[in-house]
Amino acid sequence: MIGIPHRRKRFEIIHELPRRIRFKSLIMLTPTLDLNYLQASVESLSGVKSVRINGPAFTLVVEYDGSPAVRAAIIKTLQFIPDEAFLDNNEKKHDVDLFDVGARTAVAAATPFLPVPVQAATSWMLAIPGIVQGLETLFTRGVKIEVLDGTVKTLSMLRGDYFTSNSVGALLSLGEYLEDQSEQKSTDLLKTLLKPQVDKIWIEQDGREIEIDFKDLKVGNIVICGPGELIPIEGTIIEGDGSINQSSITGESVPVHLQPGDATLSGAVVEEGTLKIRADKVGAETGMARINRFLESSLRSQSKSQVKSAELADKLVPLTFGAGLGVYALTRDAARAASVLTVDYSCAIKLSTPVATRTSMYTASQAGVLLKGGQALDNLAAIDTLVFDKTGTLTKGELKVTDLVPMPLFSEEELLSIAAGAEEHYAHPVARAVVNEAKERDIALPDVGGVDFIVAHGVSAYVDGKRVLVGSQHFVEEDEKVNCAFMKKKAQQLRNAGKNLLFVAMNEKLIGLIAMRDELRPEALEALEAFKAAGIKRIEILTGDHRSTALALAAQLPPVDAVHWELKPEDKAAIVKDLKKGGAKVGFAGDGVNDTPALVCADVGICMPSGADLARESAQVIMLNEDMRTLVEARRIAVNNRETLSSCLWSAVVINSATLLLAGMGKISTLAAAMTHNLSTVGILGYAALKTSNTTYKAEPLESAKETT
Repeated sequence: MIGIPHRRKRFEIIHELPRRIRFKSLIMLTPTLDLNYLQASVESLSGVKSVRINGPAFTLVVEYDGSPAVRAAIIKTLQFIPDEAFLDNNEKKHDVDLFDVGARTAVAAATPFLPVPVQAATSWMLAIPGIVQGLETLFTRGVKIEVLDGTVKTLSMLRGDYFTSNSVGALLSLGEYLEDQSEQKSTDLLKTLLKPQVDKIWIEQDGREIEIDFKDLKVGNIVICGPGELIPIEGTIIEGDGSINQSSITGESVPVHLQPGDATLSGAVVEEGTLKIRADKVGAETGMARINRFLESSLRSQSKSQVKSAELADKLVPLTFGAGLGVYALTRDAARAASVLTVDYSCAIKLSTPVATRTSMYTASQAGVLLKGGQALDNLAAIDTLVFDKTGTLTKGELKVTDLVPMPLFSEEELLSIAAGAEEHYAHPVARAVVNEAKERDIALPDVGGVDFIVAHGVSAYVDGKRVLVGSQHFVEEDEKVNCAFMKKKAQQLRNAGKNLLFVAMNEKLIGLIAMRDELRPEALEALEAFKAAGIKRIEILTGDHRSTALALAAQLPPVDAVHWELKPEDKAAIVKDLKKGGAKVGFAGDGVNDTPALVCADVGICMPSGADLARESAQVIMLNEDMRTLVEARRIAVNNRETLSSCLWSAVVINSATLLLAGMGKISTLAAAMTHNLSTVGILGYAALKTSNTTYKAEPLESAKETT
């Protein structure tokens, strides 16, 4: 592996202040080292304020809160750089700094006033590295921009035009510096999203399951993870077995079956089963997988539009080179040929795409939506159909208990206590409603063990040694064979009132019903109308609710074109697939484990901030707050990005074609052509960044949303 030998090369502290450390290491000269990854791995540590990398000086400066624990974590992170930080095809940046730009500019300005021998010696010294790089590129990668630059310098030097050679070199240096700064700025903006999330976690302690802050987790604790939950630690399974989705880490789409004795990866998601995992690594030690996933999806990977732009840019370089050779063959004018060769379409086309894309992604995050990579941005711009799961998306997902209907021999308090005890572990709007109602009534919850989540059906748990079932009528009556006939009439009355029902059974006998109601989001109608106005042709609602509840909701939302009720998870995915078969570009918005199949098969999956871990992992787009209008803004940003890239492409083609024509006709000098090309490239990059950095709507995240990000 590429990274293994480099793990032994440590960073050396060369200067330190109470809240600032400067490190140095020759490992930064390694061509395959991804400096973005290195910077992000340190920036993600809690307590680190900023990280600045100086590639040419192979130094790294870290500003932090000054605590010994954070200092130790920084040093440990830099001592053990994982394999993921090294890329086989990593392209090093220009590594041009302001000193280099200033020095080249000063030499170019002084050239006319120097003796000819000094001009020649100085100019050849500055030109040879570029000429050598051009030759190396020609034989290893073909005709690229380095070949054009090297040829221009060679022609100018052979003609004895030292001023032009040095001036072109200074302009190229300035252009490279500004291009690097533009791209790095957009990358830095995006990497600010890498700060660790703050989560709660369930552990087993003294035979009881308790909830603690993730930051309080210690090595050796027994962590409990159920279906749909993300495994937050690297550890060893000591009890239980299940199907684990590791695709976000390993890239392997097929879930793996793990059992006692097997190791778990931080960031994997439990699809089926409940696991008890001994924590072997906690805190910063588990952060690398998350960082790598983010960088792979958001920084390293390229969208289809980025790939197409890069391919087009590479194809245009040989055309420019051919035009230069053609001009020289026709005119025998080396100066005119050099002027043509300074015109390069590829810079503006190739660089404007990552600048605009990353800036758009950051702008969307500021508006309240996290996009997992450039492809998510492209897909969001392309959709013409939106499908919403009802609960937690168009509705608040803040269900409120309205009725408690216990069977004889049970009180309302007993029914609620038993149900809330079983549901306390489950991150779902229904579960939260039951637990919140118990807390509001100040009802103590019993000790619970053996919790098992049955996706889209309900929860099974042991309360005081008795098996409790909480879930839908289908789950309790049909799957678990509990007689619910006594409540049939009452259940129908509650459903006719538009309420959702929860059936509660203990030791295979029904002990009562819990009815609750969900409210429509206040901005839902406004958001749906805005989607229709913005070009979304069709909007549909999917729900597992009964027909009466679903139709009552749809009646409040005129923009909705269709509503589907009493659906299973596979039914939701089937509807999305049918829409795609009909030619629609579909976006699906959901938040539960049962929404995962639809999130995966949609053109773009959208997850709410309070969504289950499996839903967040499966989605391409994650909302950072509960306001649906932020999703409308995110799509506007995506469409704006697409239009900006189109404008950049045509601007580059028009400006460079005009410059190429004038250069070929001998109307402008080599220096003027180089200046026009470089200034236009910088201008296009500036336009791309500026045009994609504006958001017209920004909602403040809710506290719950802040915790999930």
